[in-house]
Amino acid sequence: MSQEPTHRLAGRILTPDAEAYRAAADLLQAGEVVAFPTETVYGLGADATNDRAVARIFETKGRPSFNPLIVHFETLEAAAREVEINPWAEALAEAFWPGPLTLVLPRKADSRISLLCSAGLPSLAVRVPRHEIGQNLLHAVQRPLAAPSANASGRISPTSAIHVAASLGERVPLILDGGACEVGLESTVIDLSGPRPVILRPGGITRAQLEAVLGTVDEATADSDIKSPGMMTSHYAPSLPIRLGATSVNANEALLAFGPKPLEGAAVTVNLSASGDLTEAAASLFNHLHRLDREKLAGIAVMPVPEQGLGIAINDRLARAAAPRH
Repeated sequence: MSQEPTHRLAGRILTPDAEAYRAAADLLQAGEVVAFPTETVYGLGADATNDRAVARIFETKGRPSFNPLIVHFETLEAAAREVEINPWAEALAEAFWPGPLTLVLPRKADSRISLLCSAGLPSLAVRVPRHEIGQNLLHAVQRPLAAPSANASGRISPTSAIHVAASLGERVPLILDGGACEVGLESTVIDLSGPRPVILRPGGITRAQLEAVLGTVDEATADSDIKSPGMMTSHYAPSLPIRLGATSVNANEALLAFGPKPLEGAAVTVNLSASGDLTEAAASLFNHLHRLDREKLAGIAVMPVPEQGLGIAINDRLARAAAPRH
């Protein structure tokens, strides 16, 4: 298939097939960005070995340059060519890869990965995604892909191709459409580059799951250095202000409910999970925030979500979404 000019591909959403993968691979190898689904959220991919391509991610998202990027690989063996794999990493990769877990590990001295992905740090955040489309794209392009969430920096993460198109528009020449994301939250990020494992960002793999493999792990504090995506105080933010822990709701507010007894009186209500299922809530979080953010209302009131299991990751995203904007 001959490669179409980039301007003719602008804004295109394609159902993945052999032709779509070839078009995506051609664009990525030419230094362009392509959006694609993973089991967590949609990623904005670029050739992680190409400085200009990685810079295009920052330009497209309007992303602060000090915020590192996660690099996606097809296999553990491919990642091991770029980072130092220690026994912790081997154990976690065996348990959870491919899957929604990112490992922060020391870069190898001869790593081909753009230093922009590390944001000046001696470490690199790496992941092997589980989603078939992500895997197929990595196989087609035969290069590691730097891929933060495919949305404008600081805004709500995308869990569908339409979310990507609405947030980034024609800045993304091609979007591979894989439907709704299974997990719906970004990957858990754990730093394995220091003397103890430290969770930098909660996500689809819980602390309990990690500790079942490693034993006790620490959590990053509020003043921790930014060593991975998702550590900025204000992040994942809709345009409407968010009010957390709501026990009542105003008539000019939207309600993000949780559980079988949603508050009454909101202008619009969506429920993360009427049955109180945290897995369902995680998968629907960003989609529901996108839905409510389209309303012309005073803000979004959020009912409490239990601080346990995936609820920890959900509350982390909600807290960052509600933080003061900069």
